[in-house]
Parts: sequence; C-alpha cells; structure tokens
Amino acid sequence: QVQLVESGGGLVQAGGSLRLSCEASGFIFSGYLLRWYRQAPGKQRELVAGIRTDSTTTYADSVKGRFTIARDNAENTVYLQMNSLKPEDTAVYYCNARGWNEYWGQGTQVTVSS
Repeated sequence: QVQLVESGGGLVQAGGSLRLSCEASGFIFSGYLLRWYRQAPGKQRELVAGIRTDSTTTYADSVKGRFTIARDNAENTVYLQMNSLKPEDTAVYYCNARGWNEYWGQGTQVTVSS
C-alpha cells in the first residue's frame, strides 16, 4: 500500500521556521522525483520545491533562499525546511512523488501569522 504522510505543519509567527517531513512507503522511493506543492485558499496549487533522484533541487522564485528541500533515501523521507516565513506562505502543503507512478500526500496546514 502506497502512502505519503506529511507532518510538521502548524502555526508560526512571521519570521519563524518550520520543517515539514513526508514519509513514504509502498514504492521505490529512491527512484522518484519528490516535490512539495502548496495551495492557499482560493488559489491554485503551486510547486514550491523539487528534488531529483540525483539530489539536484529546484525552487519557486517566491521561496528561493528561504526554503530548502532534502531527501533521505535510507529513511524514505523528504523534508522541507522553511525559514523566514511570511504570511503569504500560509497554505496546505502537499508532498508529491513522481516516477513510474505519481502519488500525493494528504497535506499539512502551515499558517503564518503577521
């Protein structure tokens, strides 16, 4: 059974930090592109960051220099370290794995207060 389980969301003040985790099971994690998306109320889901199988990374312009994505293939986990958070980062954050198939997590809420 394939699962992607996010954790680490919560409420934080502007300027604070959070670390999201996404633990995967049921597929060959190391062979998948891993990405974090987010969706704010009334907005489309947007790509935040991605990490390839060779650990090269990409980021949305809005989070460059503040967010860091990392993967631990031994633990089947992908992380998103979020620093210098802003109110506009408030959204539900989703983990995505794309390879032979595509899988999504259930999402974790991040709320940044001003």
